[in-house]
Amino acid sequence: MKVKVIAVGTKMPKWVNEGTSEFTKRLPRDFKIEFIEIPLGNRSKGADLNRAIQSESKAILDSLSDRDWVVALEVKGKAWSTEDLADQVTNWRMRGDNVALLVGGPDGLSDECRQRANQQWSLSPLTLPHPLVRVLLAEQLYRAYSITQNHPYHRA
Repeated sequence: MKVKVIAVGTKMPKWVNEGTSEFTKRLPRDFKIEFIEIPLGNRSKGADLNRAIQSESKAILDSLSDRDWVVALEVKGKAWSTEDLADQVTNWRMRGDNVALLVGGPDGLSDECRQRANQQWSLSPLTLPHPLVRVLLAEQLYRAYSITQNHPYHRA
């Protein structure tokens, strides 16, 4: 199974790349996480915010394949415990499709992205910085995988 994290924002700090790498390298070859960075839409003074969101959304949707199982990260999505995520990972693997996790820009995802999603997941009711979300996703996916394999990481 391949998980694509399609996230708005580029040029992440070094700690983000190191953090995501730490967890992705622990995963086996048949469970890969790929990070796809989408350029931030123009939000300069006087810029059209809707145009920026649509620009980001088009790039996100263009990064998807027809077979991707799409999960939009949304504040109003369903909250999952780590065990719930492990169940989701098991279900995704049984489906045989790749998974795409969508992380919107500072103003969220467009309606088109939410409509394309098969599921909506809320990491937290808190507003989280986008760089931290990437590390959090990598760690939680690794933790969920470790649960499915009865690996002691989750209990450590």
